Amino acid sequence: MPTLLTIQGIRFFFYSRENDEPPHVHFVKGKAFGKAWLSPVKVAYWPGFKTSEKRLILQTILANVVLFNQKWYEHFD
Repeated sequence: MPTLLTIQGIRFFFYSRENDEPPHVHFVKGKAFGKAWLSPVKVAYWPGFKTSEKRLILQTILANVVLFNQKWYEHFD
């Protein structure tokens, strides 16, 4: 479960056994959790996050989508 980035307590990561799905990232903070696809960027789900945290999550993914994709392909190729 490689951690890609942690910002304001939100940890972005992916599971090591999910290479059968398109590139995506998971994120968690406390009991809140979520998943977003990376190409194109689209949130799959994110229950438990406040509106301000959702805004931060989306901004963070958009700002780091190249890095997240790079890490995905490094890990699964």
